[in-house]
Amino acid sequence: MTKDALFNHIAELLTGSFEIDPALIVPAARLREELDIDSIDAVDLIVQLKPLLGRNLQPDAFKAVRTVQDVVDVVHRLLPDQAAA
Repeated sequence: MTKDALFNHIAELLTGSFEIDPALIVPAARLREELDIDSIDAVDLIVQLKPLLGRNLQPDAFKAVRTVQDVVDVVHRLLPDQAAA
């Protein structure tokens, strides 16, 4: 999965699950400050990303995540086809 496709998938999750205006979801958008994603919402997002990766995600992998692009980068790195590369 490309980073662009992954961004679109994450944007759909944010829009559908957290009722965030799609216009606000840009790569540089800060999760807490701009999108109002708190720690509980972040855990929910991680749970929703699990099927994409086919395994549990460790919350520690997301400690440094601050923006939507950070989420894309972490998930992309953990994708099964990327982990083998």
